[in-house]
Parts: sequence; C-alpha cells; structure tokens
Amino acid sequence: MMVPVRFEWQIMKVKIIITPKKAVLDPQGQAVLNALEHMGYDGVKDVHVGRFLELELSGDKASMESRIEEACHRFLSNPVIEDYRVEWEE
Repeated sequence: MMVPVRFEWQIMKVKIIITPKKAVLDPQGQAVLNALEHMGYDGVKDVHVGRFLELELSGDKASMESRIEEACHRFLSNPVIEDYRVEWEE
C-alpha cells in the first residue's frame, strides 16, 4: 500500500518597499514636503513617496527568493528610476 506523501509548505509573508532613487525627481515627495512645511512641521528635510506591497506565499523560501527578486526587477518596480527592498516574515 502506498502512503501519500505530504509536503508541509510554510506560509510566508514578504513585504516589498519601492521608492524612487535618490537622484530621481519625486514630485509627490516634494508636494508632501511642502504641505508639511506649510502645516508647521519643521525639521523634515526630504520626503520620498513610494509603494508598499505585501504578498502571502506558500512554498519553500529558498525557491521563492529568486522568483520574488525577479518579479521585483522585471514587473513590480522600474529599476531605472526606483529602488526596492524585500523583507521576509515567517
């Protein structure tokens, strides 16, 4: 009799933070900075407005890491004008 093989995939969350590169003009960030200054929030020197994505994944982290990096580079961000950071939660 064959015993079914069970794979225990863990559920993981990955957070992806995408921001404009420092050398790229960020009109949204500039608008937020101006609004903060006009509202009396002193001391804010720079603002960068970006995007935040949270993905829930199942599978093996080792095999997913390269796929997530590829997705960030090819689809989720524009590597010419944006930087991204990936944070894993288990």
